[in-house]
Formats: sequence, C-alpha cells, structure tokens
Amino acid sequence: AAAALAAFGCGGESDDHAHDHDDHATHDHDDHAGHDHDDHAQDDGNGHAHDEEVALGTTMVGTMEVECAQGHGESAPGKELHLVVKLVDSDKGASIVRVWIGTEDRLGSVVAKAEYAPSHDDYDAHAIAPDPLPENAKWWIEIQKPDGSRAVGSIDLL
Repeated sequence: AAAALAAFGCGGESDDHAHDHDDHATHDHDDHAGHDHDDHAQDDGNGHAHDEEVALGTTMVGTMEVECAQGHGESAPGKELHLVVKLVDSDKGASIVRVWIGTEDRLGSVVAKAEYAPSHDDYDAHAIAPDPLPENAKWWIEIQKPDGSRAVGSIDLL
C-alpha cells in the first residue's frame, strides 16, 4: 500500500490526504490536491483531460441506480484511473462516495473518496489499481447516505 500511496498521481502531497485506518488495507483519500472536477472536458492543470471518459453503463449500489464512466484509459496494475459516478436519483452531493479497484474485501486496494462536481451533478474519484491486479478486478463503489447507511456495488473495469 505504501508504494501505491507514493505513486498516487493526484497531487502527491501526503499532507493533503486523510486516512481511514478502520481497515489497514484501506486508505481513504479525502482530497485530490489541485484537481478541478467541475468540468470533465477540460484539463484540470495536472495533465488530466476529462474528455476521454468511456461509459461503463449502470449498476445498482444497494437500492440506488448509478451511471459510471471511466477515464485515463484501460486498467493495468498500478495505474491510476478516473471514475465518474452519477446517482440516477440525484442527492445534490449529500452522500459520501468512495471507490476502489480490486475485490470487494478491499485487500491491497487504495480507497478514494470522490468529490462532488455540482456543474455535472456527479462524483469524481481517482484510484490506483492494485499491483498485482486481482483476477476479475472491478470498480467497487460505496455510497454512504446522510443518515449513515452504506451500500456497496460494483461495475466492470475497462
């Protein structure tokens, strides 16, 4: 996990990342220093053009339907990827959305906290694929509603 944190390409300043140590294999990145996720079609200043997103389709996270798109190309071990999560029944950013690449148990994965982008009414997250990438790895999405309830679902990677 330390190598994954060192390779985290979304700003790189470790002071800007809060960690959730409830699960020692899980890291929760609350901030992506320097990223502007309000416009997916523009470069955010860190070389991340958000016009290359590929629709992954829809999936269910608990009782919530979500639409997903992946950016930064196809998945590969150790590669940083971008996930856009749109709640079909929008809550205008009231939920907390976390994502990771790998398996449901999060083993070896870095968990990223998504940022809400009001101009698109969606959530953006960058996560690093584990190296080695587990067989049948997926995007995993956890949505925590304002009442504290949580649900987890998944969608296939590119």
